[in-house]
Amino acid sequence: MATTNREYLGIGWTFPIRINALGGFSLSRYEQDVQEAIWIILSTARGERQMVPDFGCGIHDYVFAPNNVATQGNLAHAVRQALTQWEPRIDVLDVNVDGTTEPNMLVIRVDYRIRANNSLYNLVYPFYLQEGTGA
Repeated sequence: MATTNREYLGIGWTFPIRINALGGFSLSRYEQDVQEAIWIILSTARGERQMVPDFGCGIHDYVFAPNNVATQGNLAHAVRQALTQWEPRIDVLDVNVDGTTEPNMLVIRVDYRIRANNSLYNLVYPFYLQEGTGA
């Protein structure tokens, strides 16, 4: 079987973890693996992983912060810092944090380039500033 020129991007368990039709773990490959790794970094709060307490992103410190320009700038900085530290396969080109029609939700858009082949991608991550009311 010929190897693909994208193998350097890696293969890993899908996120969230799923079982495939054969009873094994589903795998994500290449660009999908990179995208899922970014999602994992953004959705992991620092200190959440006992063996690697610095892993993750500091955006969770802003869950109860006001929805203003300062918070949006701090979130963008935290995202850029975390991805630069924890995802060596990419260059972060831009991080935009914008409000939505929902008052307690921000949309984080990450534009990135995969270093090995200069392919451009983006990921949109919803971030909620306050807990839902349950109503």
